[in-house]
Amino acid sequence: MTAPFDFMAASAQGKIAHLEARLNAALDPQSVHIEDDSAAHAGHTGAASGSHYTVTIVAERFAGKARVARHRLVYDALAEEMRRGVHALAIRAYTPQQFAEQFE
Repeated sequence: MTAPFDFMAASAQGKIAHLEARLNAALDPQSVHIEDDSAAHAGHTGAASGSHYTVTIVAERFAGKARVARHRLVYDALAEEMRRGVHALAIRAYTPQQFAEQFE
């Protein structure tokens, strides 16, 4: 059995890779992009390095779901990380069709 991932001890790149892996496993997205926004929150409670992120995720799984339901799927996929180091998460969740229409 492997030890659980120590989110707070991981490098910035390691944290992002871990978050991406969790989202890929849970939601099978077409694409996922994660930005570390922590530096923009210096001085804010919980603004430790690697604690504020913006996630842009494109998944067929979001089809027919309202924005709140889409966000819930992302939060559920990252529940452990939200308890162990992620302080804030901005989510941009699209279906493939919505993403293509918005960014054509």
